[in-house]
Amino acid sequence: MRIQLNGESFELPDGETVAGLITRLDLTGRRVAVELNLDIVPRSQHADTPLNDGDNVEVVHAIGGG
Repeated sequence: MRIQLNGESFELPDGETVAGLITRLDLTGRRVAVELNLDIVPRSQHADTPLNDGDNVEVVHAIGGG
């Protein structure tokens, strides 16, 4: 399946979840915010939220500094 990830086309296997996407992006364990089709997906629901062909996903991760 193909999704839009941060404005770019991105290929994933059918049945992938938000948690699986985060793993593929090597962002596991980092503080990230995920928006799926304009709705924020709470971290507690990442593993249970499937992605579908054509979904629009925005992933933002916090970068510390000071």
